[in-house]
Amino acid sequence: MKSWDEGGVRVRIRELAARDPERARFGADTHRYELAPALPEAEVRTFEEAHGIDLPMEYRSFVAQVGNGPAGPGHGLMPLTVARKEAVEEWAVDDEWAEDRLPGRLAAPFPLTQPLPGRIGAPADELTQGTLMLADEGCGIYVRLVLNGPRTGEVWRIDPDWGGFVPASPGFHTWYTEWLQYP
Repeated sequence: MKSWDEGGVRVRIRELAARDPERARFGADTHRYELAPALPEAEVRTFEEAHGIDLPMEYRSFVAQVGNGPAGPGHGLMPLTVARKEAVEEWAVDDEWAEDRLPGRLAAPFPLTQPLPGRIGAPADELTQGTLMLADEGCGIYVRLVLNGPRTGEVWRIDPDWGGFVPASPGFHTWYTEWLQYP
């Protein structure tokens, strides 16, 4: 597993913010290049136990060592344990976040073994069991982390209307680091 350099990540986020003072980069007006403190180990463990899962290590170590969102791809990383402070704005992403926390949902088997490109005929909530929503890309498109099965640790993008449910990155570290490396 690749490790995280908390200081390096925070420096890079400050550099990105300095290059984008008007927050013109997609999603920057939402996450504002702000990174919340890391979660205490006990809080991460409590979340895992409550949901009957083990978070993939690349993501787990990020929230426990670096930060619990929001600076990140799309409109930013969703927090793991507490709804985003802006949740009063009634975004669809908040409903998606809350649905992930329903009993048994995260521990359910991830139903796909292969990508599902194109328009999705099945209800999206049936396909996203066993995954954790990481980020909102707008227009009902979400980035999700696979939590169990042969695809554990992969990052997938679901776009029910056009793009289907397909892998976006081999893992959280690669996905997040690609965002950090933006020019």
